[in-house]
Amino acid sequence: MWLAEHRSVTTGDRPRAMRAASSLLTLQNWSMRQHIVVSGDAELHVVDHGGAGTPVVILHGLAGSSTEFEATASALDGHRVLRIDARGHGRSTRHPSDVSREAHVSDVVRVIEQLVVGPVSLIGQSMGGHTAMLVAAARPDLIERMVLLEAGVGGDGTASSRAAMREFFRSWPIPFENPAHARTVLGDDSLGRAWIADLEPRADGLWPRFDADVMAETIEHVDSSPRWAEWERVVAPTLAVFATDGMFDDQAKTEFVGRGNWVRRADISGSHDAHLDAFDEWMGAVLPFLRLPLSAFP
Repeated sequence: MWLAEHRSVTTGDRPRAMRAASSLLTLQNWSMRQHIVVSGDAELHVVDHGGAGTPVVILHGLAGSSTEFEATASALDGHRVLRIDARGHGRSTRHPSDVSREAHVSDVVRVIEQLVVGPVSLIGQSMGGHTAMLVAAARPDLIERMVLLEAGVGGDGTASSRAAMREFFRSWPIPFENPAHARTVLGDDSLGRAWIADLEPRADGLWPRFDADVMAETIEHVDSSPRWAEWERVVAPTLAVFATDGMFDDQAKTEFVGRGNWVRRADISGSHDAHLDAFDEWMGAVLPFLRLPLSAFP
């Protein structure tokens, strides 16, 4: 049932095919719920893993979805974990009219204020990390600590890089006939498998849960200018995690960490999507940081 601002969906409310496909997951995660939170012109899909522990909110990167962080959420024992599909992604509104950084920040604030009592730990990867940083700068009262994976201040993309990204996504021969067909195009590495796992089944085949033009417009706002002023205002203790085969060179990593207020750095193997292809190292960095008592921070 729809409410004015918020809808909670249990497994029983989902279509029969979806219930059948997810029955095992539901049995294993009986307390997991789905929420729809209305924020401006967008409906945000949120997966809530339940539990009474300290809350953790996870933000994915561009052209991804919260599904790719399911393993991370499951590994965070002792926490209540919420995974948000960003506007324009996953099961959230596919074509929002506003994809600005401010809209993304407002979305996260809306979810925290509606679904969580008290400050949260915020985990963000890539664009999700950029959003997390801006949330922590704008609303320090809502953020206890942050983990940023392969994230920076932005301002480093170009019109040509956005055009290349758009053309890459437009080149996909959608709809895919089946997962095997998708695999021939997207590959069988960790990122390809994540994209395939998140494809939307329709009557005519499998479709991505994002639009190429929306992705290009979304990242343009990240590319527009570096947000050093906001980063330098962040007071939440932060773990900055970088991958050896990620997007940032040593100079960029050093500058980012050095200009933060309370930042620890962790270097792990893997790609820009190290939460997928270097999972054990990723969790080996995240878990000890989240377990630190607040007294460990200045």
